[in-house]
Amino acid sequence: MNPIYVTEKDLQRLHNLVQVQRQVSGAHSVEALSRELKRAKVVASEEIPENVVTMNSLVKLKELKSGAEMELTVVYPKDADLPNFKISVLAPVGTAILGCKVGDKVERPGPKGTVVYEVLEILYQPEAAGDLAL
Repeated sequence: MNPIYVTEKDLQRLHNLVQVQRQVSGAHSVEALSRELKRAKVVASEEIPENVVTMNSLVKLKELKSGAEMELTVVYPKDADLPNFKISVLAPVGTAILGCKVGDKVERPGPKGTVVYEVLEILYQPEAAGDLAL
């Protein structure tokens, strides 16, 4: 399993999110995200590589079985907006791609079996764009 990379700021915010969600919805709602954060390599925002999916990144993915490509933004739950392809970090695909690099493949359980996605491109990353306030 490839390591994932998370900025210090994202780690702090995500850790707080996990704590709140545990109280509101129970541990099961954040179990996958908690596992991912435990294996993350923490990097300063200014040092995160441009090819890594961070919070608020716009990402181009390919579902390998069908070949379908999609663009989505990984956001905090309060900013999720499915019609505009803003996917919560708590959604299976959001959790799966957070911290991944271009070229990484991730597997997620789906309604019809395992779904494998490849991260094709980071179209926007706040850290690379200098938008560190996000």
